[in-house]
Amino acid sequence: MTDQPDLRGRTVFITGANTGIGLEAAVDLARMGARVLIGSRDPDRGRAARGQLRRRSGRSDADVVALDLADLASVQACAEEILERCDELHVFVANAGLVLSERSETVQGFETTFGVNHLGHFLLTNLLLDRLTSSAPARVVVTSSLAHRWAVGGLSFSDLDRRGSYRSSQVYAESKLANLLFARTLADRLVGTGVTVNACHPGSVRSQFGAGGDLSGVERAVLALGRPFLVPPSRGATPLVELASADAYGTVTGEYLSGGYLPLHLSRPSRAARDHEAGERLWDVSCEMLRSVGYWPPPAGS
Repeated sequence: MTDQPDLRGRTVFITGANTGIGLEAAVDLARMGARVLIGSRDPDRGRAARGQLRRRSGRSDADVVALDLADLASVQACAEEILERCDELHVFVANAGLVLSERSETVQGFETTFGVNHLGHFLLTNLLLDRLTSSAPARVVVTSSLAHRWAVGGLSFSDLDRRGSYRSSQVYAESKLANLLFARTLADRLVGTGVTVNACHPGSVRSQFGAGGDLSGVERAVLALGRPFLVPPSRGATPLVELASADAYGTVTGEYLSGGYLPLHLSRPSRAARDHEAGERLWDVSCEMLRSVGYWPPPAGS
C-alpha cells in the first residue's frame, strides 16, 4: 500500500501470528498504530514473537494471548481474556492453520485439521462477535487458500471426522473450503451490523507451514523442493494487512480475494465455495459438533 492508514485507537487480534504471514501482518498493523494482540499455542514461541513484534513495530502494547485451537477450552479461555482486556475489538484475523500427513484428534475428539482450521476459529469468532459488533465498523479476515479448489466434490459432511479414510491433501482442501464457506455465511448474517467479513488466499508462502514434522515422506519433499519459488512471508502478509486496514476494503464483505506475487484482487471462488446451502449446513453442523462436547456459541446475526 502506498498510503498507510492511521490505525491509532484500533485493536487487532490475529491467530497464528508467532511466525510467518501472521507475524508479518501483526508487525505491519502495529506500525500503523494499532494495538495488536497475537494468539500463540506455544508459550516460548509466543514470548519470542511478542519481543520481535514490539522491537520491530516500536509498540510496547503489542502482546500475546495463549490459544490452542485444538482445545476448545483454550479457545474459550482465549476469548474470555480478549474480552476482559479489550473494551473494543476492531479487527479479528483468523489466520492460524495446519496440514497433517496422518489423522489425529483434537482434545475434544475431532479430526485435527478440520478442528483447528475451521471449528476452533468458528467458536472463537462467535465468542468475539458481540465485541466486534459493538466496536463497528469492524472487520473479520479469514485466511483461506487456493487449495479450496481441490475439494471439487464439496465438504464430506458424512465423514468430517475422517474415520473412513484420510488423505492429507483432501482433508486440508476441505478445511480451506470450510474457511471460505464460513466467511461467506458469516458475512451474510452480519449485513447491516457494520462488521465486514472477507476471506483471502495469501499466495503460496515460504514459511514454516507444513514443517516441524507435520508432513512426511513425499509431501515434505515436494514442499521443500518448491519452497525457493514461494512468496516470502512479508509479501504473503499483504492481503491480511490490506483487508484489515485499507479504506478500499472498508465496506467490502462476503468476498474472496487473492494475493501472492500479484496485487490483492477479487477472485471467483470454486463452485463448491459458492454453495449457499452448503454454507448454512456447515454452520448448523459446526454448532451441533460444539454442542455435542459442551460448547455452544451464540448464533451470529441473531
